Amino acid sequence: MAAAGALAKHEQILVLDPPTDLKFKGPFTDVVTTNLKLRNPSDRKVCFKVKTTAPRRYCVRPNSGVIDPGSSVIVSVMLQPFDYDPNEKSKHKFMVQTTYAPPNISDMEAVWKEAKPDELMDSKLRCVFEMPNENDKLNDIDASKPAPVLNTSKQDGPMPKPHSVSLNDTETRKLVEECKRLQAEIMKLTEENRHLRDEGLRLRKVAHSDKSGSPTALALRDNGSNSLPSLLVVIAAIFIGFFLGKFIL
Repeated sequence: MAAAGALAKHEQILVLDPPTDLKFKGPFTDVVTTNLKLRNPSDRKVCFKVKTTAPRRYCVRPNSGVIDPGSSVIVSVMLQPFDYDPNEKSKHKFMVQTTYAPPNISDMEAVWKEAKPDELMDSKLRCVFEMPNENDKLNDIDASKPAPVLNTSKQDGPMPKPHSVSLNDTETRKLVEECKRLQAEIMKLTEENRHLRDEGLRLRKVAHSDKSGSPTALALRDNGSNSLPSLLVVIAAIFIGFFLGKFIL
């Protein structure tokens, strides 16, 4: 019993993350990498090395080294491409073997050769292969979609077009002044039209009162009655022609 106790191994001094499983997420048509974090919580340097049951299927960097007290090391485990069979369970395993570093380290290989079995500590991890589920695929598709800024740029593209036909401040002022001038002309023409209409009414009264029915009275009555449509046509033509000229040119 005493001999068995003497050969008992020490508990692993390093803290592993993940502690028991190395998960690899497919598809496995390309190299898949997962990380293993080794943390040394002790006050002594610790030597480590990483072993696997399938060395041809994995690339490990770094696969050995020394971790200072209170420090950590990230080990990258790279699974090589292969034909994945969901019905086949992975039998691959990894082992992290450690030992306290001697005072003077000159040759790492010599450290492991000279280490006694009861000075070695090890932790085993199994490999787990996972294929992405449908939700993960949808998330990947959404993540690969172009950012909304691309759509915004498409919407912003045609925006300068309306500005090309818009009026600047100078042209706006000119247009306002022209409108005021036209309004004044319209008011003047309206006043003249009212005057001619009153004159026509007066002439009609004169014509009715004139029993002789002189040709002069009849001519003035015809001129007064025909002047109103002509003036309206002239006003409408000026107004329409002005605005058509502004917006077409």
